[in-house]
Amino acid sequence: MHGSPRYDHDWIVIGSGFGGSVSALRLAEKGYDVHVLECGRRFKDEDFAEIMYKQPQRYYWWPFLKMKGIFRMTFFKDVVVLSGCGVGGGSLGYANTLYRARDKFFQDRQWAEIEDWKTSLAPHYDTAEFMLGVNQVPIDQPADALFRDLATDFKVADSYTKTNVGVYFGNPENKGETVADPYFGGTGPERTSCKHCGSCMMGCRHGAKNTLVKNYLWFAEKMGVKISPLRTVVDIRAIPSENGMLDGSGGYEVETVRSGAWFFKNRRVQRARGVVVSAGALGTNKLLVNCKLGGSLPRLSDRLGELVRTNSEAILAATAEDDSVDYSTSVAISSSFYPDEHTHIENVTYGHGGDAMGISFTLLTGNGTKLTRPLKFLGEVIRNPVAFTKRLNTYHWARRTVILLVMQTLDNSIKFRPKRNGWGSGWHLTTEEDTVNPNPRFIPAANKAAEMVAKRINGIAQSSVFEVLRNTPMTAHILGGAVIGAGPETGVVDNFNRAFGYKNLLIADGSAMPANPGVNPSLTITAITEHAMTAVPDKPGAKIPEPLVGKTATEVQVP
Repeated sequence: MHGSPRYDHDWIVIGSGFGGSVSALRLAEKGYDVHVLECGRRFKDEDFAEIMYKQPQRYYWWPFLKMKGIFRMTFFKDVVVLSGCGVGGGSLGYANTLYRARDKFFQDRQWAEIEDWKTSLAPHYDTAEFMLGVNQVPIDQPADALFRDLATDFKVADSYTKTNVGVYFGNPENKGETVADPYFGGTGPERTSCKHCGSCMMGCRHGAKNTLVKNYLWFAEKMGVKISPLRTVVDIRAIPSENGMLDGSGGYEVETVRSGAWFFKNRRVQRARGVVVSAGALGTNKLLVNCKLGGSLPRLSDRLGELVRTNSEAILAATAEDDSVDYSTSVAISSSFYPDEHTHIENVTYGHGGDAMGISFTLLTGNGTKLTRPLKFLGEVIRNPVAFTKRLNTYHWARRTVILLVMQTLDNSIKFRPKRNGWGSGWHLTTEEDTVNPNPRFIPAANKAAEMVAKRINGIAQSSVFEVLRNTPMTAHILGGAVIGAGPETGVVDNFNRAFGYKNLLIADGSAMPANPGVNPSLTITAITEHAMTAVPDKPGAKIPEPLVGKTATEVQVP
């Protein structure tokens, strides 16, 4: 299939994460010619870093320094954002965790009156769970026993659960066994069972992790979808229609450059009838604000950049003084519990190769301001010089440490605000605090949990260095900024992720999520995108290909 002579493709999808991968496959199934543009590189399983500090170029995304890995950190005044990069997007380095959102998410005032979202998304959650191979962690390791006891200490033992993950575990007696596709009736790739190394977030080197390249993108490419890695989209321009309209009815021009290039950017322009923007919440907001203010897509809603969510997160840790117990022998996140109705706490590990992450944490410090919290930290160092000195030791840090990922369903947010680049070309994003419902910089239940874990393992409780030194929280799940709304006065896209003011322009990634889900959002992004794709009609006159997946969720038992 090819686009008409006027177009290079029917659809261009920007980004290959959860939203982009779903879009690529479902559009191809509807008979369209699809091209995916991805700013990151393509990885084979063996390409991922084994030891973080020895192979930083394989792990960190700093392309201007020739480091083109899967993990990037972006620093703002109000939050530090951890995000993913590469063909497969965030699935390459995420923690495999695939929970459905809690009821409060569907009832959020931003979108509750548009649809009965829990009912509408239910079948799409089913599809997403099937495609991503969701099952519950079957093994029990020291960190799980610790969290089970912690839930009891909080008097919420019934809330403890093993995590729903996208990992192939196979036969527990044969860890590391390679088998024919166990998920899609033999039409998917070979898989290797989990070795319980805990290195999921560094990129699974064994083939056990159900990344998007092993499901959605696998089938998309089999159906003819083209994926171009290391191409960064810098502009989307509406093409005038036959009657001169610039509303997308004439299609779009998409301009890209070589990712990370200082010079010789190799600019390219491609034309498509429609565009799906799925560059992740950060990438999508940055791209769209440049398109809006630069005059390429001026009709985008003025709500762009509003209701940016951090999932109300905090990331803490507790490190034992010795490594007699290894807390990293599992998957990245293996269990969780709810200390209260709004708060969700998960145990996290980076595996033995993740010792370098230890530099991100320091002595646990209480609440304060940008002025008083560093002073409180200094007081902790003076009172506990031995503990502070021990905390500087990152030897075997990963196996000695339980990381706590804390998330909440509370209605709080920040805002993205554009700021002109110093060299006068384009805009970058800054943040602004929401004065009505500000994003939390300190979560009492999080600190309490870290202290309780540290006491149980005879260790040291820790805060993120960014919280301590800048009073700035970290989040691995930045969301919103181009959210679903009833109209352009309240949102950027409608209930099927179609941008207000334009035709055939969809925004399908975490930026469209209107509320904090209080759990890892990947499954919900997938389900919302599946829902959005149902509103795209089959290509007129095209012979619709048979779906390659070949089985339905009820016909295949996910291992």
